[in-house]
Amino acid sequence: MLLKVLELKNFRLHKNSRISFSDKLNYIIGGNGQGKTSALEAIYYLCTTKNLNQAADSEAVNFNERMFEIKGLFSELTENKVRFFYELDSGKKNYFLDEKQVHRASAIIGKFPVVTLTQTDHAITAGSPAGRRKMVDSIISQASAAYLRILLDYNKTLKQRSALLSQIRETRDYSLLTELDAWNESLINNGVEIIKHRINFAKDFSSYVSKAYLRIMAEKETPSIEYRHLAVENEENIRDAFHKRISAMREDELRRATNLVGPHRDDFMFKINGMELRKFGSQGQHKTFQIALRFGQFFYLQDALSKTPVFLLDDVFGELDSFRAGKISEFLTEVGQAFITMTDFSRLERLQRNESDKVIEVNNGTIAYA
Repeated sequence: MLLKVLELKNFRLHKNSRISFSDKLNYIIGGNGQGKTSALEAIYYLCTTKNLNQAADSEAVNFNERMFEIKGLFSELTENKVRFFYELDSGKKNYFLDEKQVHRASAIIGKFPVVTLTQTDHAITAGSPAGRRKMVDSIISQASAAYLRILLDYNKTLKQRSALLSQIRETRDYSLLTELDAWNESLINNGVEIIKHRINFAKDFSSYVSKAYLRIMAEKETPSIEYRHLAVENEENIRDAFHKRISAMREDELRRATNLVGPHRDDFMFKINGMELRKFGSQGQHKTFQIALRFGQFFYLQDALSKTPVFLLDDVFGELDSFRAGKISEFLTEVGQAFITMTDFSRLERLQRNESDKVIEVNNGTIAYA
């Protein structure tokens, strides 16, 4: 899958920008605050309907304007025209695929698979379990529409169940416990399926990460991924473990009015040479693992979907030593099309490039080709 053209109107600094891309590597270069990352942000909108940095859509509207519009032309076996339109006054966003409006964001997930490597990825390896769960859920959801449906249903159940727990705590109406039992079954049914999907994913995905890590570090270290879920310690049947745990935590859940049991509280443990990365990893090991995760994601999705994802890399080379930068640059030549932001031209000298790559300069929202 290739993104041929991107058009931006009133999107951050871009009043009217049109960017044509190479089928290979696209280096988007500009100083801080000039609009280079906005190009990646716009591509991410087209692939997911969401903001890359989790900012409010209203923040992306150009100053003194009331809307923004993003257009893109994707090419694979056929061409797809995509248009994303956001109106500030109403707060509504509209997504059009080949001039037909798409009303559910879930219908787009996986249609244009996307992989992002940004500086915020540090939170995945060094931060709380929520960041790791989010990454895993994002990958599986792009690869499996069935998983995405289950996950959405599970999250709805969490909200309904949380509201019911709060109601029981506030009213002391214990006749509502029968309703809670019904929500428990829904939680368990969907939760068991999520855990099963994640178990299979962790097994498959580990090999992709290991291969990527090997390419970057040349056999110096061995990475691994371990999924920690509610049934893993005693190797129990997942459904039985879920029932036991939710029964054991009933009083705590009622007292705290919080969902304390389920895959929304699981974690993924990243290790290097058997040592937990979060606790013992160096800064360089964290960075290498983050990069290996994203390259692993790229090739995993490519195999699962039989289409090449969009690969977005936001200012990642500035933090890397020459060895890692060179290895990643070499690895990128196997990816196909990728979009890479940088703050200055000098960093290009450290990277492998060929004639088909494109250098795009962004200055205060204005596009030029170097």
